[in-house]
Amino acid sequence: MTDVNKEAISILNHLIEVSKDGQEGFKTCAEDIKHPELKALFAKRSSECAAAAVELQAEVRRLGGDPETSTSVAGDLHRRWVDVKALFTGKGEEAVLNEAERGEDHAKKAYREALEKLAKHNMMGLRDLVDRQYQGVLRNHDQVKALRNIARAS
Repeated sequence: MTDVNKEAISILNHLIEVSKDGQEGFKTCAEDIKHPELKALFAKRSSECAAAAVELQAEVRRLGGDPETSTSVAGDLHRRWVDVKALFTGKGEEAVLNEAERGEDHAKKAYREALEKLAKHNMMGLRDLVDRQYQGVLRNHDQVKALRNIARAS
């Protein structure tokens, strides 16, 4: 396996963890929120993150690597922190949306860094895949932020 492939696999495996974090995070949001439209939105986002992870895993296999299959330690710790925090503050709509936005902030940063690394190593084919997924992350973030602002104003 070439060094370029090893680097690509490392980048993609990190994004798989980020996608798995999003899948679990949105699933938790869907479980914690009462509003039926938000529950459906979060469930849909969870399945979109799962699909992104599957797509990235297939690419890692194509490159000859072993794809990541779990969430990140940081994502697990964040979810535990949210659960502990919820014991004290309750899990109101705004609180759930705040945590969803925080998770999407993390995903935006991870995808932006991955795109920079792929460009640096001239991996344009992978860059197209990652950029397409990044656009979905940006849409998720903007939608969650808008919903949070609405919840905050009411």
